[in-house]
Amino acid sequence: MKRILWCLLLVLGGISLKAQSGKLKLWYDKPAEKWTEALPIGNGRLAAMIYGTTGAEQIQLNEETLWSGGPNNNTNPEMAKILPEINRLFFEGKYQEADDLANAEKRAKNNGMKYQPAGNLWVTFPGHDQVTDYYRELDIENAITTVKYKLDGVEYTRDYFASLDNGTIMVRFTASEKGKINCRLGLDCELRSKITIEADSTINLSGITDDHEGELGQVRFNALVKPQLEGGALELDGKELVVKDANAATVYISIASNFKNYHDISGDGFAKADSILKAAMGGDYQTAKAKHEAIYRNYFDRVSLDLGDSGASAKTTDQRVVDFKNGDDPQLVSLYFQFGRYLMISGSQPGSQPMNLQGKWNDRVDPPWDCKYTTNINAEMNYWPAEMTNLSELHEPFLKMVKELSQSGRETAKILYNARGWGLHHNTDIWRITGPVDWARSGLWPTGEAWVSQHLWEHYMYTGDKAFLQEAYPAMKGAAEFLLDILIEEPTHGWLVVGPSVSPENSYLPKINVGVGNTMDNQLAFDLFSNVIRTAKILGVDAAFADSLAAAKDRLPPMQIGQHSQLQEWINDWDRVDDTHRHVSHLYGVFPSNQVSPYRTPELFQAAKNSLIYRGDVSTGWSMGWKVNLWARFLDGDHALKLIGDQLSPSVRRANGKETGGTYPNLFDAHPPFQIDGNFGCTAGIGEMLLQSYDGCIDLLPALPSKWQKGEVTGLVARGGFVVDIRWENGKIAEITIESKLGGNLRLRSRNQLIDVDGATLTAAKGDNPNQFYPVNPVKEPLISKKANLKKLKLAKTYLYDVPTEAGKFYSFKLKQ
Repeated sequence: MKRILWCLLLVLGGISLKAQSGKLKLWYDKPAEKWTEALPIGNGRLAAMIYGTTGAEQIQLNEETLWSGGPNNNTNPEMAKILPEINRLFFEGKYQEADDLANAEKRAKNNGMKYQPAGNLWVTFPGHDQVTDYYRELDIENAITTVKYKLDGVEYTRDYFASLDNGTIMVRFTASEKGKINCRLGLDCELRSKITIEADSTINLSGITDDHEGELGQVRFNALVKPQLEGGALELDGKELVVKDANAATVYISIASNFKNYHDISGDGFAKADSILKAAMGGDYQTAKAKHEAIYRNYFDRVSLDLGDSGASAKTTDQRVVDFKNGDDPQLVSLYFQFGRYLMISGSQPGSQPMNLQGKWNDRVDPPWDCKYTTNINAEMNYWPAEMTNLSELHEPFLKMVKELSQSGRETAKILYNARGWGLHHNTDIWRITGPVDWARSGLWPTGEAWVSQHLWEHYMYTGDKAFLQEAYPAMKGAAEFLLDILIEEPTHGWLVVGPSVSPENSYLPKINVGVGNTMDNQLAFDLFSNVIRTAKILGVDAAFADSLAAAKDRLPPMQIGQHSQLQEWINDWDRVDDTHRHVSHLYGVFPSNQVSPYRTPELFQAAKNSLIYRGDVSTGWSMGWKVNLWARFLDGDHALKLIGDQLSPSVRRANGKETGGTYPNLFDAHPPFQIDGNFGCTAGIGEMLLQSYDGCIDLLPALPSKWQKGEVTGLVARGGFVVDIRWENGKIAEITIESKLGGNLRLRSRNQLIDVDGATLTAAKGDNPNQFYPVNPVKEPLISKKANLKKLKLAKTYLYDVPTEAGKFYSFKLKQ
């Protein structure tokens, strides 16, 4: 209905909607030589990387539950005795001694387990090494990868997709002449495994994941491969299947394990994989493809983005990445934005595991950082686009993980801190470990539960789902109980602070990380307490507990502005103007939080912006993605676009052997190496440039770059259940259509004067927004150093309007001429 209304408005207004069909493709004129050139497909549970090699095709396979080890809790009780001593040393000014003590003790029984690959399907095509007219693409409008080429006058086509309907990976081989499909199929795996051929000509790879850091590998899995031929014959040759003279062949891949949940591995991997395989092969290919596309497009088509097209889409995608900073290619930004949504649909489905550090795509038995869930930003960043880009259901795996962590984290809270509730440090895995891991500079950070719990609240803010909030409240309350119990009094001001902790993964003095009262921890505690207080009131429960949180919140430290006119990262004024660390943890209050605002807290806004300027632009890939969001919140679209340009720069290897951050040829984010969070961070940042809803209103085109003079976006979601379509021309809003799913006051901020479509004047907004989904939690006045020199903030003139809305209705506005 919404799209119909939008298109009618365009037709009536004489406006042509630019078709993006055919342009939302990654395409190449040669096969992939490296994993970061291969193309990803996935259905949430299964994932694969497609190389597109003509002679010996490699399809690298993943199944989301293949992790080393087994159910365990890594909390080390020996740590408990040193935590108060670290705090004492810090308050005495013995910073080096405090840091040394934190690093002297073993933090955990293990540092978390590894996400591991299922292996590879190899498809060998004899005589297909020298071909012509090669073409390879990933069509992200339909979630299909295709390879085409010619050999001896025959055109060969391969289609690949991970079915969102039947749960298998499907590969189809066809040719322009009958009887031309000849190939061999075989599996391999680096894990402990064996390969057999079942009586029904199914290849069965059975394996078990690795032992790791004292934990025995206990995930047993089966990967099944079976072709379905049209004409021709299927023969067995050792542990491979041979397809001879077929007209077409469809290969089905089914993988499953004994994993049932983080504390139960009593399942039957073969039975599950075999059941999925048999059900899938009971249908025909074209129907299966159509069902997959329909399910996928139900998600993907909710949002469109058109920033114009310079014609650069005629070039291969890898060349466009090389050229981006030197040319005008706005369509690559649209493609990159939608590629992030494609990865979310492909990597995170209801009922699946949440996406880890590489989503679901990993080819290494020993992957970087084990592919764990890094909760000091990276795991959260994966889900920043979920609500805003209209993929709310796909947030579910992460939200479910938070609820599971709220159970497994109780042991950590009790053993290490003698606290109620549950705690989480900077890493977890499929077994939901919660103890600190790795070195103290990253691992000794006890506020992970606060950050992940923020996602529970945000899901409610976008959806208004009170039943979900009721279900989520125990996890939120448990996180608040934990923080309430571990807060300690800072002796100088009497503030309540978190300690020992770090400002992830930065140092305040040379090689000294561990401290007390870091700005990010204060901001996280402020958000968590505020959210639990409001939730208790909405649900009509725990009034006394909410009062205790309010009292504690009042004693949290204010944000501080230091000697360099910067937002301080630490409790003391230790920031350096030459610090270019990738983490900008103290800017959490700017994004993804809402504590810093140009309109409510102008001094903090300027100080936070100064901090970001000092940090610089170029960094690792995910850090640049975060900075796009931050510059969008700082209302600087040109700087945000500059960061997108940095992000969309090729990752290259320097003379010292190290790679730069940026983007790989397949548009994967380069940390380096690959981390998927940068993709999602940049997708969220592009959305924030066009629509914000954190500051008591819906801000339209708040950070529009000067280069994006004309464009349109449809389907972005604002808090309070508002779905927003915007078209702009000459850098100004032309038309807006907003669907109100929940009703309530619609407050709009615009840099252009607006009227409704009938020409009626809109009501100017006054006072606080009465919409319950737009609360403003006032922060304390900042403490400002006498050495700070903040310039008076100058903001562009804006217009603020209030429109009463009813659930299920549409509201349209246009530029006042």
